[in-house]
Amino acid sequence: MTTLKSLKIAGLVVLLFFSCTPQKQTEATDETADFYEPWESLGPLFHDVQMAGVFPDSKTFVDCTPKSYPATIASDYLARKDDPDFDLKAFVSANFIPPSEPEIVASREESLKMHLENHWKNLTRKASESDEISTLIPLPGEYVVPGGRFREIYYWDSYFTLIGLGASGRTDLVEAMVDNFAYLIDTVGFIPNGNRTYYLGRSQPPFFASMVNLYAQLTSVEEATIYLPAVQKEYDFWMQGSEYLSSDLPAVNRVVRLSDGTMLNRYWDFLDFPRPESHKEDYELAEGLSDQEQKKLYRNLRAGAESGWDYSTRWFQDKADFGSIRTTDMLPVDLNSLMFAVETTLANLYAADGKVQQSDFYSAQADQRKAAIQRLFWDADKGAFTDYIWTENRLSDQLTLAGAYPLYFILASAQQADAQARVLESDFLLPGGVVTTTIESGQQWDYPNGWAPLQWMTIKGLEHYDKMDLATEIKTRWLRVNDKVYQNTGKMMEKYNVADTTLIAGGGEYPTQDGFGWSNGVALGLMSDNVAY
Repeated sequence: MTTLKSLKIAGLVVLLFFSCTPQKQTEATDETADFYEPWESLGPLFHDVQMAGVFPDSKTFVDCTPKSYPATIASDYLARKDDPDFDLKAFVSANFIPPSEPEIVASREESLKMHLENHWKNLTRKASESDEISTLIPLPGEYVVPGGRFREIYYWDSYFTLIGLGASGRTDLVEAMVDNFAYLIDTVGFIPNGNRTYYLGRSQPPFFASMVNLYAQLTSVEEATIYLPAVQKEYDFWMQGSEYLSSDLPAVNRVVRLSDGTMLNRYWDFLDFPRPESHKEDYELAEGLSDQEQKKLYRNLRAGAESGWDYSTRWFQDKADFGSIRTTDMLPVDLNSLMFAVETTLANLYAADGKVQQSDFYSAQADQRKAAIQRLFWDADKGAFTDYIWTENRLSDQLTLAGAYPLYFILASAQQADAQARVLESDFLLPGGVVTTTIESGQQWDYPNGWAPLQWMTIKGLEHYDKMDLATEIKTRWLRVNDKVYQNTGKMMEKYNVADTTLIAGGGEYPTQDGFGWSNGVALGLMSDNVAY
């Protein structure tokens, strides 16, 4: 990345950080003025193109490259848009280069495992350093994209991709990926949802520490200590603002203080306007609301996107009403399990680096969080972990597959693990694996869809508590549906229908994608012995 672009990103992040603390909001700076943000740089053209549905997928337009200066295009649009013969689609075609989509050639001639091994090259992108006007944030090393419409690196996807790369013996690419994320932490201040400027308001589930642990298994703990500063900086990002919290100010950014002083985490986004990559969908959902209500809705939609579960009834107050989304009111059990893992990783890395005082501090933080998760997130009546609604001081009554996270990170007591396993088998196990939720809503992170990362978290979580029969059954069913779809189509999918394995998955804001990074990674991990994770 050029020095100019680095400065622009750094300036934007400084702006974002200051704008979300209790201090006075900072105005935009010169460093961010020229940063390509099509929702700002293109003026009314951006809104008009997205609302007109010039592209069926709202993400396509923000991935387009302007052929000339955005200000020039925007000015030309304003001058011509009211002409009787003006054609918006033709105007866009004349002024923007659409993103390329490499053709995925379906193949059923090789075994599933061989296909997955060979497919990494199709999903790998070279390091880039370009001054062209683009929303893409260049990275210093090679990286693997999920596939389909997902043309950039994605944060939590990549952990599961790395599992497969490790199983494939591609430690070199694992290292390049971890280096890229450390680079983003160093230059941007955190790992965004993906390496696009329109993702710079939010992150995704914090799996970076787990990536470092995976790298340590493939190399050594000593080699992994090089990432200690990045793990620390990311932790500070997720805990940013905690020093301001009090009974009068119980929540700032991604940190919440409960009445007893317990500090836990939630999902958040620095911004409160429609997501540029889903502008039309967000704008239409907010129509008819007051300005304040719109901002609240946009914030919760964005926080839901940061969760990776975009979207699920898990976040809805009214399970039948998408507009009732309230992600920021919830302390997610999976996020706080991940934060426990970050604290544990910091303790281990500081110990390996000979820094005993810091190691002891983060061990104590991890112990406190573990106790809080066992106490606050456990529903004894249901026999399962669930989310905590901090604004109402109560547990969510909806059980989801996020309840498997405390098993994956070995946070549950033996009795809790026994009960959680029974719920997983009775309520979530279906012909194709485990389903994400038990509510059929049309949202893609609900019934009947199953997702690779959650299969992995559930299977390995059960294995950690010696629930081998159930873990093996889930693995068998999941790999069977993976192979069945591959034999029928020659492709791997982003998600699968685990209720009726004769049907494809559905729901969400975009069509079913093929490729697919994390599905490939998890399948290879499940087919391998002694895989690193």
